[in-house]
Amino acid sequence: MSRSLNKVQLIGNLGADPEIRSTGSGTRVATLSVATSRRWNGRDGQQQEKTEWHRVVAWDKLAEVCERFLKKGDRVYVEGPVEYRQWEGKDGQTKYTTEIRAREMIMLGGRGGGGDSFAGAGSVGSESTMAAPVPDYSSEALAGEDDLPF
Repeated sequence: MSRSLNKVQLIGNLGADPEIRSTGSGTRVATLSVATSRRWNGRDGQQQEKTEWHRVVAWDKLAEVCERFLKKGDRVYVEGPVEYRQWEGKDGQTKYTTEIRAREMIMLGGRGGGGDSFAGAGSVGSESTMAAPVPDYSSEALAGEDDLPF
């Protein structure tokens, strides 16, 4: 059986503070504007730069984390699937958008000191939760363990 993968990984900076709203049922939603840039030297030897803007949407607890800890200029890692939506606007025209649905977000040097990781739960629409801490398997943490096999 063939498989497919819909996964986007971004490292960039927030262009604005997160936009926070609630759905009719009270679910929190955060919309982030994340900028990624690339630089290269053109044929004339001059340095060129191009910035791409990405619309990122976080739901539930991950949205609350964004609201509480993120601000304009913060560097973040975001991971999740790309989604395409369309709707009819008030003017009767069909509107389109492309967005990344954040499943995981890592703050890379923002207000909270950086390196904090937050992840959503597995399925679409499920409640997002903070990622479990990684166990400490360093030699200092294991010192004095009598049941080691070596």
